[in-house]
Amino acid sequence: MSNLDPYLIPALDGVAYGLLLFVVAAGLVLSFGVAGILNLAHGTLYAIGAYVAAWLADGGWAALPLALAAGVVASAGAGTVLAGLLAPVARRDHLTQALLTFGVALAGGSLLVAAFGPDDLPVRVPAAIDRPVDLAGHAYAAYRLLFIAVAVVLAVLLYLAVTRTRAGMLIRAAVDDPQMVASLGVNPARVRIGVLTASGALAGVAGVLGAPIIGPGPSTAATVLLLSLVVVVLGGLSSVAGTLLAALAVGEIQTLGVALLPTAAPFLLFAAMALVLAARARGLLRVWGTA
Repeated sequence: MSNLDPYLIPALDGVAYGLLLFVVAAGLVLSFGVAGILNLAHGTLYAIGAYVAAWLADGGWAALPLALAAGVVASAGAGTVLAGLLAPVARRDHLTQALLTFGVALAGGSLLVAAFGPDDLPVRVPAAIDRPVDLAGHAYAAYRLLFIAVAVVLAVLLYLAVTRTRAGMLIRAAVDDPQMVASLGVNPARVRIGVLTASGALAGVAGVLGAPIIGPGPSTAATVLLLSLVVVVLGGLSSVAGTLLAALAVGEIQTLGVALLPTAAPFLLFAAMALVLAARARGLLRVWGTA
């Protein structure tokens, strides 16, 4: 048995955890890095999708598409409502946006607890994927392998959507030069609404698919928001590729840190963030987060 063998499962868990954080953080990249909106209610949008999944999923295959559709629609709808609330302050400073969205996050979290209760909810998935499979002599959760595959596909599609489509170009242009976009007959305000709706939909997808990994509970929104902000800061505010790399790094630090240095694990993530920010300040990471 290889010396690395005991860490195979934590490393795979890190990949699954990191990809989940990427799908969530991608919504923040759209709203903050691309559209210029600082949305501190993003974790609540994830929690909406996760709660809907826990509510609808009954362990059968028929409930899966229903839970996914309902979770995405609910989170996307909440993103649209948030866009309406942000409209009066969209062009103001980020502190104003942060205060407004933080208040929305607090209110949304309270409403979710009132609707679904104060306890963490279990999420039931079909028995065929809710079982261990043999992986290089180790038992590993089939659902996590399936999630890794789905998240990779989502990462590729998101990258192509942002960098290769007309909608992606319009989103970036609406931030850099809204007057030019308006001269093309496109309303920048509608672009902003579309971005926040898409951001909410991404959070909903992550909430439904990631509910068995980071399940719905009173602390879910805060946990997801904190980790997503770390990922976005490390990966770059306008880089999908940088966000993906940062999310995978955070996932590995979180899972392998617990396996290797359990007492220091809570501090490893923030130590890594401090090192990256210090390196950027000294010009050592000029390329990171720009592609």
